[in-house]
Amino acid sequence: QVQLVESGGGSVQAGGSLRLSCAASRYTISNHLMGWFRQAPGKEREGVAAILSDGSTTYADSVKGRFTISRDNAKNTLYLQMNSLKPEDTGMYYCAAPLQGRWVFRPQVLVPSAYDYWGQGTQVTVSS
Repeated sequence: QVQLVESGGGSVQAGGSLRLSCAASRYTISNHLMGWFRQAPGKEREGVAAILSDGSTTYADSVKGRFTISRDNAKNTLYLQMNSLKPEDTGMYYCAAPLQGRWVFRPQVLVPSAYDYWGQGTQVTVSS
């Protein structure tokens, strides 16, 4: 059974940084699209960043220039480096992956419905 386990969340002040990790089991992340999503209380889950199998990346406009998605293929781990954090970045952060073999078109890589496997989430809280 595929398992995605996030870690690295916490509480920081505005302007601070955090690095989230997502360790994958029984799923080879280098061969697949992987994404980071977040959900604030009372809001819908939204895409933050995605990395395709070819290594290309996509970011939500709200995080461009501040967040960086990357992966370590040897560790089978996905990362999200978050710098210059803002209070509006507060939320539960999830990593996600599509079913093996599922094709996801580029315009949909930040759409939650394109993904099938989800981690349990890690909380990020940014105070002003």
